[in-house]
Amino acid sequence: MAPAGKLSGFQREGDEWFCNAGLPSDIAVSIDGVTFHLHKFPLISKCGKIARANEESLNKDGKTMNMVLEEFPGGPDTFLIVAKFCYGLRVELSARNVVLVYCAADYLEMTDEFGEDNLLPKSECFFHKNILRNWKDCILALQNSEPALLRAEKLHLVSKCMNALSMMVCTDPSLFGWPMMMYGSFQSPGGSILWNGINTGARIRSSESDWWFEDISYLSVSLFERLINTMRARGIRPENLAGAIMYYSRKYLPGLGRWRAGQGGKTRSVASFSLTPATVDQKALLERIEKLLPEKKGRSFCQFLLGLLRVALILNVDQACIDSLERRIGMQLELATLDNLLIPTYSDSDTLYNTDCIDRIVHHFVSKESNLTGFSPSSTDLQESPSESLRKVAKLIDSYLAEIASDVNLKPGKIRTLAEALPQPSRSLHDGLYRALDIYFKAHPWLSDKDKEELCNIIDYQKLSIHACAHASQNDRLPLRVVLQVLFFEQLHLRTALAGCLNTLDGENHETAPAACVPAIALGEMAGEIVQRDGWVTVARENQVLKVDMDKMSSRVGALEEEFSKIKHEMKTTAKPRNSLSSPRFISRKLGCKLIPRLSDAQPESLNRCRSTPRASTEKARLSHRSRHAESVS
Repeated sequence: MAPAGKLSGFQREGDEWFCNAGLPSDIAVSIDGVTFHLHKFPLISKCGKIARANEESLNKDGKTMNMVLEEFPGGPDTFLIVAKFCYGLRVELSARNVVLVYCAADYLEMTDEFGEDNLLPKSECFFHKNILRNWKDCILALQNSEPALLRAEKLHLVSKCMNALSMMVCTDPSLFGWPMMMYGSFQSPGGSILWNGINTGARIRSSESDWWFEDISYLSVSLFERLINTMRARGIRPENLAGAIMYYSRKYLPGLGRWRAGQGGKTRSVASFSLTPATVDQKALLERIEKLLPEKKGRSFCQFLLGLLRVALILNVDQACIDSLERRIGMQLELATLDNLLIPTYSDSDTLYNTDCIDRIVHHFVSKESNLTGFSPSSTDLQESPSESLRKVAKLIDSYLAEIASDVNLKPGKIRTLAEALPQPSRSLHDGLYRALDIYFKAHPWLSDKDKEELCNIIDYQKLSIHACAHASQNDRLPLRVVLQVLFFEQLHLRTALAGCLNTLDGENHETAPAACVPAIALGEMAGEIVQRDGWVTVARENQVLKVDMDKMSSRVGALEEEFSKIKHEMKTTAKPRNSLSSPRFISRKLGCKLIPRLSDAQPESLNRCRSTPRASTEKARLSHRSRHAESVS
């Protein structure tokens, strides 16, 4: 036995430790290649395992006993603490070593049976009274339990820390005086935290729901995963769990730093100053993080999923993980943005962007069976009808096609596949598709007219606006057959729009029933673009005036036809056979006309005129002149 009063401590020489007791060693304990040259009595009096090994040992001749401790919790450093305790030296327990000391004491069977106030009950008391009541100490204890994690789990130390942390997360920290109680500090009048009277410059964190994100991010992946599952079982809100997962992922996956969705970095807490960041495998981390994510939807959460998918493609993670991420994104694709969808190609493909990935996401969106619920049930921006979500996705895909269309290596089949992935009713207008194809034709001038016509078949020309029709009718990049189709439907647009304008103008002049005004208003809205583009208001009004003039002319022609029919009827009723009234001269006088004398009537007169004397001729001439004057007067 080595007298405790004369013990000055332990010293190390290479991989060997020696006790400065002044007595020769009679037991050598080897742990992970490090040998401790100690004395039997202090160890046997405290450790049941060593006492039992000593009884079973065949070494009775007083030679040094050699003992190897396999899988000792905490390794040589923890055994040094145990040895000091056995020799009666002062041992200071802390949050950093209490779990390992607890596990080592359990390994060596240091119970009250082998000594009063032994190390196992002492460490157990310290753990329950000091560690489980303090947030920072719980984090530190969990972080330093990695070397003896299996035995710590067997002793329920890890689960107790998890439950304590979950309970403190559910509770407002201001109720317990955190962070003053948590960090053993005091608050200065200026609001900063004092540590042993020294101003640290750190501020007391508020009682926000994300105050604990930074501290738990220092845990290893396995401990973080267990903590999240424990919190979920405790009923922590899904948005808080998702926020913690997103914060943890962004910390250890640098590629996610760009997709922070406007969130700024958290200020480092006082607890985190004493923590060391965990060392993680990014590929394994991403695969485990994906399984922790809740089945919810949200704008920032959707952006995070797209950023996670981008990093997953870079790290070449398991295909099942990529498929799960694509499915999650497809279930809330209407919340994505164009910038998030532009995922570059990280393989040997010639194209700039990964269109196959987006195509699979769109198919997940179209074939989704159940709608996800948002993190907050009261959020009205997430409560949209399926048709509204479909229109948003269609507009997003059209913008995506226009963005990737300038890639010279993009095949026409990719454009067609993405455009036809959504059903026809999803697009009320096909202007976005036309714009994307126009950009694609401009970047691929070598395409044949046949290929262009096949691509243009995805456009419904009846759904092109008047602006798109006007642009397409003058677009030299389109095939001639397509231009003719556009012109045909543009004429239909013009005809329909003019009809709507005329109906609207008629409605202004004549009061109609409300039900009859609805079609005119609808047509007027469709005609608004034409009227605004080419100044068709004046044309419409001129057409209205022409219409009124034509109505007047039609009525005048009808009146003339009626008068002509009356005259014709009068002629028929007044006609009598072989009567003087039926003579041509009478009819001509009735109508105010002259008849040319016939040659047979003029022969007797001409004969008499030839036989008469000059005087008679003169008299007859005077008479004829007078008769003509009388006729003219009459």
